[in-house]
Amino acid sequence: MSEIKTLFKGFEKKYAVNAVLSPIVMIGEVLMEVIIPFIMAKIIDEGIGGNAGAGDLPFVIRYGLLMIGLACVSLLCGVLGTICSTYAAQGFGYNLRKRLFNRIQDFSFANIDKFSTASLVTRLTTDVTMTQNVFRMIIHMCVRSPVMLVAGTLMAFKINSRLALLFLIAIPIIAGSIMIISTNAHPRFEKMMKMFDGMNGAIQENLIGIRIVKAYVRGEYEEEKFRKSADNVRQAQVRAEKLIIFIMPIMQLVMYLTMVAVIWFGGHQVVAGTMLSGELISFFTYVTQVLSSLMMLGMVFVSLVMVKASKKRILEILTENSDILSPENAVTEVADGSIVFDNVNFSYNKKEDNCVLQNVSLSIKSGQVVGIIGSTGSSKTTLVSLIPRLYDVLSGSVKVGGKDVRDYDLKTLRDAVAMVLQKNVLFSGTIKDNLKWGNENATDEQITQACKAADADSFITSFPEGYNTMLGQGGVNVSGGQKQRLCIARALLKSPKILILDDSTSAVDTATETRIRTALKDIAPQTTKIIIAQRISSVKEADIIFVLDDGKISGFGTHEKLLAENEIYREVYESQQQGSGDADLEGGN
Repeated sequence: MSEIKTLFKGFEKKYAVNAVLSPIVMIGEVLMEVIIPFIMAKIIDEGIGGNAGAGDLPFVIRYGLLMIGLACVSLLCGVLGTICSTYAAQGFGYNLRKRLFNRIQDFSFANIDKFSTASLVTRLTTDVTMTQNVFRMIIHMCVRSPVMLVAGTLMAFKINSRLALLFLIAIPIIAGSIMIISTNAHPRFEKMMKMFDGMNGAIQENLIGIRIVKAYVRGEYEEEKFRKSADNVRQAQVRAEKLIIFIMPIMQLVMYLTMVAVIWFGGHQVVAGTMLSGELISFFTYVTQVLSSLMMLGMVFVSLVMVKASKKRILEILTENSDILSPENAVTEVADGSIVFDNVNFSYNKKEDNCVLQNVSLSIKSGQVVGIIGSTGSSKTTLVSLIPRLYDVLSGSVKVGGKDVRDYDLKTLRDAVAMVLQKNVLFSGTIKDNLKWGNENATDEQITQACKAADADSFITSFPEGYNTMLGQGGVNVSGGQKQRLCIARALLKSPKILILDDSTSAVDTATETRIRTALKDIAPQTTKIIIAQRISSVKEADIIFVLDDGKISGFGTHEKLLAENEIYREVYESQQQGSGDADLEGGN
């Protein structure tokens, strides 16, 4: 019951009303369908066969019109029931997708790491669609079919109780077959959904890296990889559904055998004069209605078994608790951009023996320009990710504005920190729309000023549509350097107290980078700027530079001090000087 409450939490009233109306209206359809064969028997036995075989035309017309009226009411109820169930199911699916998406937005990076992106997409699409369809089937059929089963059986017993005993044989056989097959099928459907995750992951990876695939002419390799993923899904589906497909033939076999038995024994009773021909026809109709409703109930039960795996996967998201939340009585104002790391240890798997940051202590004053440099795997990005609390420390503390980041309201803290990451992401929409992610209320003048500081205004205004130029998904119609500059401008529009540039000028030339650094000093003098870079020239003029080595602070100080005292920094500097100043460190993580 608690799982059902979780699934339907926040279900809007207008959809709930339709979910209730649908089965009520369907009862009206069933009652009409049950009465119609009874009227038909009267027409045959009393209207056509009455008066010693001469017939009674007025009786036939009167009851015929009544039968047509009942059929029209049944049709109307059926249409209304379908409309209500469809509207309710669509609302249920909409509400469920919205809640899942909102829940994912609240996840920390650690929560997201627990579920693959492909799996999250499958849960939001395939799993919700399956659950939505089963919900529609339930409210449409789970009242209609039982009512039809009971009403049809009662009418059949009313007409001929001895002949109706055939139901007592057919119903247990069908019900037992459904139970046995469905129970064994459930684990197979769980495996099938995992295969869907794998296939979606292959598709996502291929589409994201399509340029690399083409550049390395790996199309055939990717096609073969996808073929295997798709074949795994096919095999899992076949294995799961080859059990389910036995249900329909079994139900049809029992249904047809029951019909043959009714015709055989009922025909003998008509010949013997113990049953009227109209009664046999209406009885046969009730047999069809009862067995059909039983088949529908069987299909509902099968669908419930199939959707059980999807329900479980949806509930995993809805019940997943974010491990990073705003505390009670949270601090709602960041005083300044000062940063203090106090003996910080951090591990992605939260195990002390696998820390990627170890005993990190550093202090940054508000407004300082800070450089961070280090080789691949030195955890530079991990370090700065702790500042806006994208992850929580394993031990120690990170303070911003003199307060532990765990004491802040998350929105307040993250509004005060702007990050331009290694992987620059732009979204579908205009350039202006993307820039307003930094400040949705930014004026055109503020947008232009930020773009000039990021050295982006010149190339934006060169486009025919200027700031209203449409960007493709991921910003595919701008270069890497242009994308980086747009992301810097977007970050500046936040007017943050802390600006983190994580190797965010790697795709621009040194002259452009110099102009950006100079402009940043002028536009945001009070903002603390943290620059993660591969080029010594990018951090050379910083107030303080931290050298990371294997998750530890190897040294810190000015450029001149580090050249004199830090061997790692000096080696990097000399290697880049020998490379005419353009040699880079390997990309950091």
